[in-house]
Amino acid sequence: MEDRPIVVKRVKKGGGGHHGGAWKVAFADFAMALMAFFLVMWVTQQASPEQKESIRQYFQDPIGFEEGGAPEPIDLGEGAQVADGPGETAPEELRIDDDDVRDMADSMERRETQQLMQELDEKMSESETLQEFKDQLLIDITDEGLRIQIVDRSQRPMFDSGSSDMKYYSEDILFELAQPLSGVSNKLSITGHTDSTPFGGRPGYTNWELSADRANTARRTLVEAGVDEQQIGRVVGLADSVLFDQDNPEAPVNRRISIIVLSESAREAMEEREAADTADDETEQTLGDDDWMERVEEQQVDEGEVSW
Repeated sequence: MEDRPIVVKRVKKGGGGHHGGAWKVAFADFAMALMAFFLVMWVTQQASPEQKESIRQYFQDPIGFEEGGAPEPIDLGEGAQVADGPGETAPEELRIDDDDVRDMADSMERRETQQLMQELDEKMSESETLQEFKDQLLIDITDEGLRIQIVDRSQRPMFDSGSSDMKYYSEDILFELAQPLSGVSNKLSITGHTDSTPFGGRPGYTNWELSADRANTARRTLVEAGVDEQQIGRVVGLADSVLFDQDNPEAPVNRRISIIVLSESAREAMEEREAADTADDETEQTLGDDDWMERVEEQQVDEGEVSW
């Protein structure tokens, strides 16, 4: 018998074939119904008890409600209110007092200040550079805003003696602080302080010039580190007029740089004082009576209250 080839036929079973896109239509209907459900839930949460009662009456008798009720049966407070007849009066317009606006703005600013202070605390705990010098950083909140003081320590000054040349590690501190400071829109005030040791480096150059030059050095370093030049609102040198340790005028802690993130009210007051190039008698009297130096002295932290 001849050998014939054996043919094996394989029959593929199962398979439901292509069902098309009908499931997409059903899913879209389900998503729409779900969205409508959550929209109704949201409206219900926003409505007052009186509004909920009005909605209930409308669905119980829509025709009777429309004939005897208001033209806007469901009012969540955003629709226009008009007087329908001569005997009806429109509700009074909602007014917000200027003092309320100021209070809300101050409240928001205080929250932002607290948030910045928390951010700086976190920065100090995370940064190796700031960790090393945390005993020279003092952060507190004053009437003018958030204040950061970088103070001298024995054997670790911020500047060369009798000079405005900044130590390399002081630059590192300011570079670390520049990142959170540049992230706020508030103006910055930079103040230089010295101790009471008379400066005898060169004739006519005193602690007043030295403290101002050191404040300007800090300003240049912050700008180099990323702070916008326009963010700097004030650079001041106060020499030894506002001592940190009043019992020891020559203590290293009196030599410091103070950076204040000015509050909006402090910025406005500063600009009002410095805006006029010439002042009349009344303005001169106002400037003469300004107690800004007393405020600075009152805001100083007592050395005994600081944990080094």
